[in-house]
Amino acid sequence: MTGRGSRTGRKRAAGCVLALCLLLPGCTGPSGSAASGTAERGIRRTLDRRAAAVTGHDESGYLSVVDPRAKGLRTAQRAEFRNLASVPLSSWQYRVDDVRSRGTTATARVELRYRITGYDSAPVASRRTLKLVERDGRWYLDDDSPAPGTGQQLWQQGPVRTARGKHSLVLGVGGSVGLLRQVAAAADRAVPAVGKAWHRKWAGRVVVLVPSSLDAMGALLGSPAATYRGIAAVTTGEAGGAGAAPADRVIVNPEAYALLGRLGRQVVITHETTHVATRTATSAATPLWLSEGFADWVAYRDTGNSPRETAPELQRAVRSGSLPATLPTDADFGFSDGADRLARAYEGGWLACRLIAAHWGEQRLTDFYRAVGAQGQAGGALEKAMNDVLGTDPAAFTARWREYLRAQLD
Repeated sequence: MTGRGSRTGRKRAAGCVLALCLLLPGCTGPSGSAASGTAERGIRRTLDRRAAAVTGHDESGYLSVVDPRAKGLRTAQRAEFRNLASVPLSSWQYRVDDVRSRGTTATARVELRYRITGYDSAPVASRRTLKLVERDGRWYLDDDSPAPGTGQQLWQQGPVRTARGKHSLVLGVGGSVGLLRQVAAAADRAVPAVGKAWHRKWAGRVVVLVPSSLDAMGALLGSPAATYRGIAAVTTGEAGGAGAAPADRVIVNPEAYALLGRLGRQVVITHETTHVATRTATSAATPLWLSEGFADWVAYRDTGNSPRETAPELQRAVRSGSLPATLPTDADFGFSDGADRLARAYEGGWLACRLIAAHWGEQRLTDFYRAVGAQGQAGGALEKAMNDVLGTDPAAFTARWREYLRAQLD
Protein backbone atom coordinates (compact mmCIF):
# COMPACT_ATOMS: atom_id res chain seq x y z
CA MET A 1 0.00 0.00 0.00
CA THR A 2 2.86 2.35 0.25
CA GLY A 3 6.40 2.07 -0.64
CA ARG A 4 9.71 2.94 0.75
CA GLY A 5 13.03 4.18 -0.55
CA SER A 6 12.86 4.43 -4.31
CA ARG A 7 9.28 3.30 -4.34
CA THR A 8 7.89 5.88 -1.94
CA GLY A 9 4.33 5.31 -2.11
CA ARG A 10 1.85 3.00 -3.47
CA LYS A 11 -1.42 2.73 -1.68
CA ARG A 12 -4.11 0.44 -2.98
CA ALA A 13 -7.35 2.28 -2.62
CA ALA A 14 -9.65 -0.17 -4.32
CA GLY A 15 -12.83 1.16 -2.91
CA CYS A 16 -12.10 4.86 -3.28
CA VAL A 17 -13.69 6.19 -6.47
CA LEU A 18 -13.49 9.69 -7.89
CA ALA A 19 -16.65 10.45 -9.75
CA LEU A 20 -19.69 12.25 -10.98
CA CYS A 21 -23.01 10.90 -12.17
CA LEU A 22 -25.81 11.68 -14.66
CA LEU A 23 -29.48 11.79 -14.30
CA LEU A 24 -31.12 9.83 -17.06
CA PRO A 25 -34.80 10.50 -17.77
CA GLY A 26 -35.76 6.96 -16.82
CA CYS A 27 -34.01 7.00 -13.44
CA THR A 28 -36.18 6.70 -10.37
CA GLY A 29 -35.53 7.58 -6.79
CA PRO A 30 -37.40 6.95 -3.56
CA SER A 31 -40.76 8.65 -3.61
CA GLY A 32 -42.90 9.77 -0.74
CA SER A 33 -45.89 12.08 -0.88
CA ALA A 34 -47.28 13.56 -4.09
CA ALA A 35 -45.54 16.82 -3.21
CA SER A 36 -42.25 14.99 -2.79
CA GLY A 37 -42.72 13.30 -6.16
CA THR A 38 -43.41 16.65 -7.81
CA ALA A 39 -40.27 18.13 -6.21
CA GLU A 40 -38.21 15.18 -7.40
CA ARG A 41 -39.39 15.56 -10.97
CA GLY A 42 -38.56 19.26 -10.88
CA ILE A 43 -35.13 18.57 -9.44
CA ARG A 44 -34.48 16.00 -12.14
CA ARG A 45 -35.28 18.57 -14.81
CA THR A 46 -32.88 21.02 -13.17
CA LEU A 47 -30.07 18.47 -13.14
CA ASP A 48 -30.81 17.42 -16.71
CA ARG A 49 -30.35 21.04 -17.77
CA ARG A 50 -27.11 21.26 -15.84
CA ALA A 51 -25.75 18.07 -17.40
CA ALA A 52 -26.64 19.26 -20.90
CA ALA A 53 -24.88 22.57 -20.22
CA VAL A 54 -21.66 20.78 -19.23
CA THR A 55 -21.46 18.61 -22.34
CA GLY A 56 -22.66 21.51 -24.47
CA HIS A 57 -20.01 23.90 -23.09
CA ASP A 58 -22.81 26.32 -22.18
CA GLU A 59 -21.72 28.48 -19.27
CA SER A 60 -24.92 30.52 -19.11
CA GLY A 61 -26.98 27.32 -19.13
CA TYR A 62 -24.83 25.88 -16.37
CA LEU A 63 -25.32 28.95 -14.20
CA SER A 64 -29.04 29.24 -15.00
CA VAL A 65 -29.82 26.38 -12.60
CA VAL A 66 -28.06 28.10 -9.68
CA ASP A 67 -30.18 30.11 -7.28
CA PRO A 68 -29.85 33.77 -8.39
CA ARG A 69 -29.72 34.80 -4.72
CA ALA A 70 -26.77 32.49 -3.96
CA LYS A 71 -24.07 34.91 -5.13
CA GLY A 72 -21.17 33.02 -3.59
CA LEU A 73 -22.28 29.72 -5.12
CA ARG A 74 -22.71 31.32 -8.53
CA THR A 75 -19.15 32.65 -8.36
CA ALA A 76 -17.79 29.24 -7.34
CA GLN A 77 -19.83 27.44 -10.00
CA ARG A 78 -18.64 29.81 -12.72
CA ALA A 79 -15.03 29.14 -11.70
CA GLU A 80 -15.58 25.37 -11.69
CA PHE A 81 -17.19 25.45 -15.11
CA ARG A 82 -14.24 27.35 -16.54
CA ASN A 83 -11.79 25.06 -14.76
CA LEU A 84 -13.40 22.18 -16.66
CA ALA A 85 -12.74 23.73 -20.07
CA SER A 86 -9.76 21.55 -21.01
CA VAL A 87 -11.19 18.26 -19.71
CA PRO A 88 -12.38 16.22 -22.72
CA LEU A 89 -15.73 14.98 -21.42
CA SER A 90 -17.86 12.63 -23.49
CA SER A 91 -20.69 12.43 -20.93
CA TRP A 92 -21.86 13.96 -17.67
CA GLN A 93 -24.99 12.71 -15.94
CA TYR A 94 -26.80 12.70 -12.61
CA ARG A 95 -28.74 9.89 -11.00
CA VAL A 96 -31.08 10.93 -8.23
CA ASP A 97 -30.94 8.48 -5.34
CA ASP A 98 -33.07 10.28 -2.77
CA VAL A 99 -34.96 13.56 -2.32
CA ARG A 100 -36.13 14.99 0.97
CA SER A 101 -38.27 18.09 0.44
CA ARG A 102 -39.94 20.44 2.85
CA GLY A 103 -41.97 23.22 1.33
CA THR A 104 -39.78 25.19 -1.06
CA THR A 105 -36.48 23.59 -0.01
CA ALA A 106 -35.05 20.14 -0.65
CA THR A 107 -31.96 18.04 -0.12
CA ALA A 108 -31.05 15.51 -2.81
CA ARG A 109 -28.54 12.68 -2.69
CA VAL A 110 -27.29 12.09 -6.21
CA GLU A 111 -24.62 10.17 -8.01
CA LEU A 112 -22.70 12.20 -10.53
CA ARG A 113 -21.10 10.26 -13.41
CA TYR A 114 -18.82 11.32 -16.19
CA ARG A 115 -16.58 9.84 -18.86
CA ILE A 116 -13.44 11.22 -20.43
CA THR A 117 -13.39 10.86 -24.19
CA GLY A 118 -11.18 8.02 -25.38
CA TYR A 119 -10.24 6.80 -21.90
CA ASP A 120 -13.27 5.73 -19.89
CA SER A 121 -15.17 2.64 -20.96
CA ALA A 122 -17.37 3.05 -17.88
CA PRO A 123 -18.28 6.19 -15.95
CA VAL A 124 -16.43 7.54 -12.97
CA ALA A 125 -18.97 7.97 -10.19
CA SER A 126 -19.14 10.29 -7.20
CA ARG A 127 -21.82 10.82 -4.58
CA ARG A 128 -22.96 14.40 -4.09
CA THR A 129 -25.30 16.12 -1.66
CA LEU A 130 -27.30 18.93 -3.23
CA LYS A 131 -29.49 21.54 -1.57
CA LEU A 132 -32.13 23.16 -3.70
CA VAL A 133 -34.74 25.87 -3.43
CA GLU A 134 -37.96 26.37 -5.38
CA ARG A 135 -38.74 29.79 -6.79
CA ASP A 136 -41.77 30.47 -8.98
CA GLY A 137 -42.28 26.78 -9.68
CA ARG A 138 -38.68 26.06 -10.64
CA TRP A 139 -35.98 24.33 -8.60
CA TYR A 140 -32.56 25.97 -8.29
CA LEU A 141 -29.29 24.69 -6.89
CA ASP A 142 -28.44 26.28 -3.55
CA ASP A 143 -25.44 24.12 -2.55
CA ASP A 144 -23.36 21.33 -4.10
CA SER A 145 -20.93 19.38 -1.92
CA PRO A 146 -19.33 15.92 -1.78
CA ALA A 147 -21.27 13.33 0.20
CA PRO A 148 -19.58 12.27 3.45
CA GLY A 149 -16.46 10.25 2.69
CA THR A 150 -16.34 11.43 -0.92
CA GLY A 151 -13.61 13.67 -2.27
CA GLN A 152 -13.52 16.80 -4.37
CA GLN A 153 -13.17 16.82 -8.12
CA LEU A 154 -9.91 18.09 -9.62
CA TRP A 155 -11.60 21.08 -11.28
CA GLN A 156 -12.87 22.25 -7.92
CA GLN A 157 -9.22 22.93 -7.02
CA GLY A 158 -8.35 25.24 -9.91
CA PRO A 159 -7.94 25.44 -13.70
CA VAL A 160 -7.10 22.02 -15.12
CA ARG A 161 -4.10 21.65 -17.41
CA THR A 162 -3.59 18.60 -19.60
CA ALA A 163 -0.74 16.61 -21.10
CA ARG A 164 -1.54 13.89 -23.61
CA GLY A 165 0.61 10.86 -24.26
CA LYS A 166 0.21 7.96 -26.62
CA HIS A 167 -1.40 5.83 -23.91
CA SER A 168 -2.12 8.42 -21.24
CA LEU A 169 -3.92 11.58 -20.28
CA VAL A 170 -2.53 13.60 -17.38
CA LEU A 171 -4.72 16.25 -15.74
CA GLY A 172 -3.15 18.64 -13.27
CA VAL A 173 -3.82 21.72 -11.18
CA GLY A 174 -1.20 24.16 -10.01
CA GLY A 175 1.89 22.30 -11.23
CA SER A 176 4.04 22.97 -14.24
CA VAL A 177 3.22 21.66 -17.70
CA GLY A 178 6.71 20.14 -17.63
CA LEU A 179 5.75 17.94 -14.68
CA LEU A 180 2.57 16.80 -16.41
CA ARG A 181 4.53 15.90 -19.54
CA GLN A 182 7.06 14.01 -17.44
CA VAL A 183 4.27 11.99 -15.82
CA ALA A 184 2.69 11.34 -19.22
CA ALA A 185 6.02 10.02 -20.54
CA ALA A 186 6.31 7.66 -17.56
CA ALA A 187 2.74 6.48 -18.10
CA ASP A 188 3.42 5.89 -21.79
CA ARG A 189 6.31 3.62 -20.81
CA ALA A 190 4.23 1.93 -18.13
CA VAL A 191 1.29 0.91 -20.31
CA PRO A 192 3.20 -1.35 -22.73
CA ALA A 193 5.28 -2.74 -19.84
CA VAL A 194 2.06 -3.75 -18.09
CA GLY A 195 0.67 -5.16 -21.33
CA LYS A 196 3.70 -7.44 -21.68
CA ALA A 197 3.33 -8.78 -18.14
CA TRP A 198 -0.46 -8.94 -17.63
CA HIS A 199 -1.56 -11.58 -20.10
CA ARG A 200 -5.17 -10.46 -20.23
CA LYS A 201 -7.09 -7.87 -22.20
CA TRP A 202 -7.39 -4.42 -20.62
CA ALA A 203 -7.98 -0.86 -21.79
CA GLY A 204 -4.30 -0.15 -22.42
CA ARG A 205 -4.57 3.48 -21.34
CA VAL A 206 -4.46 5.42 -18.11
CA VAL A 207 -5.67 8.73 -16.68
CA VAL A 208 -3.40 10.37 -14.11
CA LEU A 209 -4.36 13.26 -11.82
CA VAL A 210 -1.67 15.56 -10.44
CA PRO A 211 -3.03 17.90 -7.74
CA SER A 212 -1.02 20.85 -6.50
CA SER A 213 -0.06 19.46 -3.09
CA LEU A 214 -0.42 16.68 -0.55
CA ASP A 215 -3.36 18.53 1.01
CA ALA A 216 -5.04 18.74 -2.38
CA MET A 217 -4.46 15.02 -2.90
CA GLY A 218 -6.19 14.27 0.40
CA ALA A 219 -9.11 16.47 -0.65
CA LEU A 220 -9.49 14.51 -3.89
CA LEU A 221 -9.56 11.26 -1.96
CA GLY A 222 -11.82 12.52 0.81
CA SER A 223 -9.27 11.55 3.46
CA PRO A 224 -6.83 13.38 5.77
CA ALA A 225 -3.73 14.43 3.86
CA ALA A 226 -1.52 12.84 6.51
CA THR A 227 -2.81 9.44 5.38
CA TYR A 228 -0.84 9.83 2.15
CA ARG A 229 2.31 11.51 3.42
CA GLY A 230 5.32 9.86 1.81
CA ILE A 231 3.11 8.02 -0.69
CA ALA A 232 3.97 8.98 -4.25
CA ALA A 233 0.74 7.78 -5.88
CA VAL A 234 -2.50 5.88 -5.33
CA THR A 235 -5.00 4.28 -7.66
CA THR A 236 -8.74 4.70 -7.25
CA GLY A 237 -11.36 2.44 -8.74
CA GLU A 238 -13.94 -0.22 -7.93
CA ALA A 239 -12.51 -3.70 -7.59
CA GLY A 240 -13.98 -6.59 -9.50
CA GLY A 241 -17.22 -6.51 -11.39
CA ALA A 242 -18.33 -8.44 -14.42
CA GLY A 243 -19.35 -5.45 -16.50
CA ALA A 244 -17.32 -2.82 -18.28
CA ALA A 245 -13.89 -2.06 -16.88
CA PRO A 246 -14.14 0.63 -14.20
CA ALA A 247 -12.67 4.06 -14.79
CA ASP A 248 -9.60 4.12 -12.58
CA ARG A 249 -7.56 7.18 -11.76
CA VAL A 250 -3.93 7.25 -10.71
CA ILE A 251 -3.44 10.18 -8.34
CA VAL A 252 0.08 11.50 -7.85
CA ASN A 253 1.32 13.14 -4.66
CA PRO A 254 3.56 15.83 -6.18
CA GLU A 255 5.54 16.32 -2.98
CA ALA A 256 6.59 12.67 -2.57
CA TYR A 257 6.92 12.11 -6.32
CA ALA A 258 9.39 14.98 -6.58
CA LEU A 259 11.75 13.25 -4.13
CA LEU A 260 12.15 10.18 -6.34
CA GLY A 261 14.76 9.57 -9.00
CA ARG A 262 13.88 8.61 -12.53
CA LEU A 263 13.74 4.89 -11.75
CA GLY A 264 11.63 5.43 -8.65
CA ARG A 265 9.14 7.56 -10.55
CA GLN A 266 8.86 4.98 -13.29
CA VAL A 267 8.37 2.17 -10.78
CA VAL A 268 5.59 4.12 -9.06
CA ILE A 269 3.69 4.87 -12.28
CA THR A 270 4.11 1.33 -13.61
CA HIS A 271 2.98 -0.12 -10.26
CA GLU A 272 -0.16 2.01 -10.27
CA THR A 273 -0.85 1.30 -13.94
CA THR A 274 -0.73 -2.40 -13.08
CA HIS A 275 -3.55 -1.82 -10.59
CA VAL A 276 -5.56 -0.21 -13.39
CA ALA A 277 -4.99 -3.24 -15.63
CA THR A 278 -5.79 -5.82 -12.95
CA ARG A 279 -8.74 -4.03 -11.34
CA THR A 280 -11.50 -6.26 -12.72
CA ALA A 281 -9.56 -9.38 -11.70
CA THR A 282 -9.08 -8.11 -8.13
CA SER A 283 -11.66 -8.82 -5.44
CA ALA A 284 -12.09 -9.20 -1.70
CA ALA A 285 -10.48 -12.62 -2.11
CA THR A 286 -7.20 -11.11 -3.34
CA PRO A 287 -4.68 -10.75 -0.49
CA LEU A 288 -2.58 -7.62 -0.49
CA TRP A 289 0.65 -9.59 -0.80
CA LEU A 290 -0.63 -10.75 -4.19
CA SER A 291 -2.11 -7.51 -5.52
CA GLU A 292 0.75 -5.31 -4.30
CA GLY A 293 3.40 -7.96 -4.98
CA PHE A 294 2.16 -8.45 -8.53
CA ALA A 295 2.16 -4.68 -9.16
CA ASP A 296 5.74 -4.49 -7.90
CA TRP A 297 6.72 -7.55 -9.94
CA VAL A 298 5.52 -5.80 -13.10
CA ALA A 299 7.13 -2.50 -12.09
CA TYR A 300 10.57 -4.07 -11.44
CA ARG A 301 10.35 -6.76 -14.12
CA ASP A 302 12.54 -5.03 -16.72
CA THR A 303 14.69 -2.86 -14.46
CA GLY A 304 17.49 -5.38 -13.96
CA ASN A 305 17.43 -4.74 -10.20
CA SER A 306 18.41 -7.73 -8.09
CA PRO A 307 16.45 -8.88 -5.01
CA ARG A 308 19.22 -7.52 -2.78
CA GLU A 309 18.81 -4.08 -4.36
CA THR A 310 15.02 -4.13 -4.33
CA ALA A 311 14.36 -5.76 -0.95
CA PRO A 312 16.86 -4.23 1.49
CA GLU A 313 14.61 -4.39 4.57
CA LEU A 314 13.78 -8.03 4.05
CA GLN A 315 17.42 -8.79 3.38
CA ARG A 316 18.36 -7.26 6.72
CA ALA A 317 15.71 -9.38 8.43
CA VAL A 318 16.91 -12.58 6.75
CA ARG A 319 20.56 -11.90 7.55
CA SER A 320 19.75 -11.15 11.17
CA GLY A 321 17.96 -14.45 11.59
CA SER A 322 14.44 -13.02 11.40
CA LEU A 323 13.22 -14.91 8.37
CA PRO A 324 9.42 -14.36 8.09
CA ALA A 325 7.42 -17.37 9.16
CA THR A 326 4.42 -16.53 6.96
CA LEU A 327 3.55 -14.59 3.87
CA PRO A 328 2.69 -10.94 4.58
CA THR A 329 -0.79 -10.46 6.02
CA ASP A 330 -3.07 -7.61 5.00
CA ALA A 331 -2.38 -6.04 8.40
CA ASP A 332 1.32 -5.89 7.54
CA PHE A 333 0.45 -3.36 4.83
CA GLY A 334 -0.94 -0.90 7.38
CA PHE A 335 0.74 2.32 8.46
CA SER A 336 0.59 2.05 12.22
CA ASP A 337 3.54 -0.24 12.86
CA GLY A 338 6.32 1.59 11.08
CA ALA A 339 7.90 1.88 7.67
CA ASP A 340 10.19 -1.14 8.14
CA ARG A 341 7.32 -3.58 8.57
CA LEU A 342 5.52 -2.04 5.62
CA ALA A 343 8.63 -2.27 3.45
CA ARG A 344 9.09 -5.94 4.35
CA ALA A 345 5.46 -6.61 3.42
CA TYR A 346 5.91 -5.11 -0.04
CA GLU A 347 9.22 -6.87 -0.54
CA GLY A 348 7.79 -10.19 0.62
CA GLY A 349 4.83 -9.90 -1.73
CA TRP A 350 7.10 -8.96 -4.63
CA LEU A 351 9.38 -11.93 -4.00
CA ALA A 352 6.40 -14.30 -3.72
CA CYS A 353 5.21 -13.21 -7.17
CA ARG A 354 8.76 -13.33 -8.51
CA LEU A 355 9.01 -16.91 -7.22
CA ILE A 356 5.80 -17.93 -9.00
CA ALA A 357 6.98 -16.37 -12.26
CA ALA A 358 10.38 -18.05 -11.98
CA HIS A 359 9.19 -21.51 -10.94
CA TRP A 360 5.78 -21.88 -12.61
CA GLY A 361 6.07 -19.27 -15.37
CA GLU A 362 4.69 -15.79 -15.99
CA GLN A 363 1.46 -17.07 -17.56
CA ARG A 364 0.76 -19.14 -14.46
CA LEU A 365 1.31 -16.06 -12.31
CA THR A 366 -1.35 -14.19 -14.27
CA ASP A 367 -3.65 -17.22 -14.16
CA PHE A 368 -3.15 -17.54 -10.41
CA TYR A 369 -3.96 -13.88 -9.85
CA ARG A 370 -7.19 -14.21 -11.82
CA ALA A 371 -8.13 -17.48 -10.15
CA VAL A 372 -7.84 -15.98 -6.67
CA GLY A 373 -9.85 -12.88 -7.56
CA ALA A 374 -12.54 -14.94 -9.28
CA GLN A 375 -13.48 -16.54 -5.95
CA GLY A 376 -14.96 -13.24 -4.77
CA GLN A 377 -14.50 -13.90 -1.07
CA ALA A 378 -11.34 -14.71 0.89
CA GLY A 379 -12.43 -17.95 2.55
CA GLY A 380 -10.61 -20.79 0.80
CA ALA A 381 -9.84 -18.72 -2.31
CA LEU A 382 -6.07 -18.86 -1.98
CA GLU A 383 -6.06 -22.56 -1.24
CA LYS A 384 -8.24 -23.39 -4.23
CA ALA A 385 -6.27 -21.21 -6.65
CA MET A 386 -2.95 -22.60 -5.48
CA ASN A 387 -4.20 -26.14 -5.93
CA ASP A 388 -5.88 -25.52 -9.30
CA VAL A 389 -3.21 -23.35 -10.92
CA LEU A 390 0.06 -24.09 -9.15
CA GLY A 391 -0.56 -27.62 -7.93
CA THR A 392 0.45 -26.76 -4.39
CA ASP A 393 -1.04 -25.52 -1.11
CA PRO A 394 -0.35 -22.48 1.10
CA ALA A 395 1.83 -24.39 3.57
CA ALA A 396 4.05 -25.88 0.86
CA PHE A 397 4.16 -22.58 -1.03
CA THR A 398 5.15 -20.67 2.11
CA ALA A 399 7.96 -23.15 2.80
CA ARG A 400 9.21 -22.76 -0.78
CA TRP A 401 8.96 -18.96 -0.47
CA ARG A 402 11.03 -18.95 2.75
CA GLU A 403 13.73 -20.99 1.04
CA TYR A 404 13.59 -18.58 -1.89
CA LEU A 405 14.14 -15.64 0.49
CA ARG A 406 17.21 -17.34 1.93
CA ALA A 407 18.62 -18.09 -1.52
CA GLN A 408 17.99 -14.61 -2.92
CA LEU A 409 18.78 -12.45 0.11
CA ASP A 410 21.20 -14.21 2.44
